[in-house]
Amino acid sequence: MDELKQEIKEVIISSLQLEDIKPENIVDEEPLFNEGLGLDSIDALELGVALKKKFGIKFTLESEDAKKVFSSVNSIAEYIFAERAKEK
Repeated sequence: MDELKQEIKEVIISSLQLEDIKPENIVDEEPLFNEGLGLDSIDALELGVALKKKFGIKFTLESEDAKKVFSSVNSIAEYIFAERAKEK
């Protein structure tokens, strides 16, 4: 799971071009939007596309569940892990 979280952080940084942030600066349980990293809805769309390309996971950004999934690195990792388990 730690490796997955590291990959997610790298996708966040590269897809959103956050050159001044390193993976170790992103706290797993810290919010990604508003406080925390301060991402916005445009960032959510870009991040959703990047995560879909990297992990082959579909996200529905319109739903309330999307807010929970995208709330932190931990929640994204849990979602990807659960989706991968369904595929097996």
